[in-house]
Amino acid sequence: MARQPPKYELLPEEKTKEMLKLFKGERTGFVLVGPKKFFFPSQYIEQGNGFYNFEIRPDDTWILSYPRSGTTVTQELIWLLANDLNFEKARTHFLAERFPFFEFSLFNHPELTREFLSINKGDTAKQQLCLQIAKPGYEVLAKMPSPRFIKSHFPFSMLPGILDVGCKVVYIARNPKDVGTSWYHLNCAIKTQGYIGDFSTFWDYFQNNLTPWSPYWAHLKEAWALRHSKNLLFIFYEEITHDLPKAIKKVAKFLGKTYTDAEINKVADYLNINNFRNNEMVNYSELKACEIIKNESFVRKGITGDYQTIFTEELTAKAEKWIEENLKDTDLRFPIFNNNNDNVDNDS
Repeated sequence: MARQPPKYELLPEEKTKEMLKLFKGERTGFVLVGPKKFFFPSQYIEQGNGFYNFEIRPDDTWILSYPRSGTTVTQELIWLLANDLNFEKARTHFLAERFPFFEFSLFNHPELTREFLSINKGDTAKQQLCLQIAKPGYEVLAKMPSPRFIKSHFPFSMLPGILDVGCKVVYIARNPKDVGTSWYHLNCAIKTQGYIGDFSTFWDYFQNNLTPWSPYWAHLKEAWALRHSKNLLFIFYEEITHDLPKAIKKVAKFLGKTYTDAEINKVADYLNINNFRNNEMVNYSELKACEIIKNESFVRKGITGDYQTIFTEELTAKAEKWIEENLKDTDLRFPIFNNNNDNVDNDS
């Protein structure tokens, strides 16, 4: 029997008009889903039930996160470890093919898809990609053979019961100042978001739960509350940037895999930011070729503390107060290390 998906409400009209002027990727409006009011484009109205009732398989492996929390590097890490370090396939097949993005279709408004098709007129392969990313993930993944690898930014409360049937789930979290910074840059770079405002305005939307997949804190706290589940690994991006080989071993153990130190070091070198940033298979080069993402690196600096390059003193104080208020009712804390390891990865 199909489950009833969380109820939604429309974002108030005035706020919708305001945001549509700045977020050019969406053309209709936005919805707030469930009691925690998770923020999504209007496409959720038609597709939400399909995501919520997606038929999961016990051998599915999921990565969950709030956007720009270290998802991409962890995705590639999981795929390599689970697939016996198949570097040959990793270097020749796009990550999005090997590890599909469950709900990306929500951000491909029909009008935007028609624009993508027009931009790529005359190139059948590119047009097919534009149509493919507009297909709901529950349709695409239903046709994929097992074992499947699935990326999602949905919070647990908006997903089918992936922990109940034995799926392996890795949740990666990152401190909100770096998340907001990287999320801003991606919203400016990718046309499915199409943000044209400044950072201060974007941060206000982020802090007030008005960017996709927000509220940030509700998202993290749902996962944190489940962190002791045997099929869930909760890991911080800061752990990865501080000691990559150690983080690789942690993920490998969770996946039931054992590798030699030499193999671990090979993975670490492959994921090193200087190599990873130039890896077209993980950098959404296929979307850049279709002019869906601006011609800049999807994988950015791969460091912690990058927020300092864009935050003003006033904005820092505002963010710190917000963080302090939201940590009062939880023992969730972000790791702080005294030094950055050179082997750091992307911040997507």
